[in-house]
Amino acid sequence: YFLLKNKVKEREKMDFKIEAMIGLFPILFKALGLTLKITFISTFISVLLGILIAVIRFFKVKVLYQITGLFVSFFRGTPLLVQLFLIYYGLPQIFPVFINMSAFVATVLGLSLHFSAYMAETIRGALSSVDKGQIEAGYSVGMNTIQVMVRIVIPQGVRVAIPSIVNISIDLLKSSSLAFTLGLADIMAKTQLEAASSYRFLESYLAVALVYWILVILLERVQKILEIKLNRGY
Repeated sequence: YFLLKNKVKEREKMDFKIEAMIGLFPILFKALGLTLKITFISTFISVLLGILIAVIRFFKVKVLYQITGLFVSFFRGTPLLVQLFLIYYGLPQIFPVFINMSAFVATVLGLSLHFSAYMAETIRGALSSVDKGQIEAGYSVGMNTIQVMVRIVIPQGVRVAIPSIVNISIDLLKSSSLAFTLGLADIMAKTQLEAASSYRFLESYLAVALVYWILVILLERVQKILEIKLNRGY
């Protein structure tokens, strides 16, 4: 009798319950702010750093060109999780100033550096797509290098790079789920806790998958709006 009763209980746990999944959304939404904060800050920094690296590599600035090339190669050639661990656990061993670095700062720093390498190559390719004749025309009318970049190259390059930049931002959003490995209570960490306590693994991970899916759909909508606005002049 007791064996049969235990089997019935195990069977009930194995059954999918939509109510259990729906009940997780309020918990995930409370932690959503941290995930979005990590994503937006990391995206902003990675775009700025990507533009700087792209400009250096576009003009092949001496010494800096080789350094940025090594930077891009390392952060594109090693796993993001390893980079996060190196920053959070490894840097304090060499530089004592990083001993008090929080998990949030380490996550943002890791994501920013990792995805700036991809941003840099995307933006560099977009800058290279600008007609060289326009650059020469800018110099011929007395513009300096900074003016040529700001007034001619970057505005056209951004239009070409926007789709790829948004795609990289989407990857960054999904990769922010690794923040829980450093102890941050983002939506992935909340999902892990709820799944472990309730044994509702399917409901828990399906709920968090839907949240990420909705966020990605919203970013794709933003991408389409930006493309339409930037292509009006063309």
